[in-house]
Amino acid sequence: QVQLVESGGGLVQPGGSLRLSCAASGIIFSTYGMGWFRQAPGKQREFVAGITSGGETNYADSIKGRFTISRDNAKNTVYLQMNNLKSEETAVYYCNAARLNVGYWGQGTQVTVSS
Repeated sequence: QVQLVESGGGLVQPGGSLRLSCAASGIIFSTYGMGWFRQAPGKQREFVAGITSGGETNYADSIKGRFTISRDNAKNTVYLQMNNLKSEETAVYYCNAARLNVGYWGQGTQVTVSS
């Protein structure tokens, strides 16, 4: 019923950029907070960025201004613009939707930062 589908991952060189997209269906998108998380093999899943239904954004400290989260309610899509990527940021990136303590996850998209 509820689906979150990430796209835009792939192989990028250190210092490069990628834009991830997450298309949502089965929810009233504009009423949900949206977020991005990432998980490297053998590591815990960590918060990267979030945006509320009202457009307020929050970022992990490690981002240091390099990533930007945005949303387009008309397209039911949330984006993560990632600049100056580091090799240690290689991970599966997951989209999350949450409202009133109910949350959903996408399947993830692989981001590999390597030369």
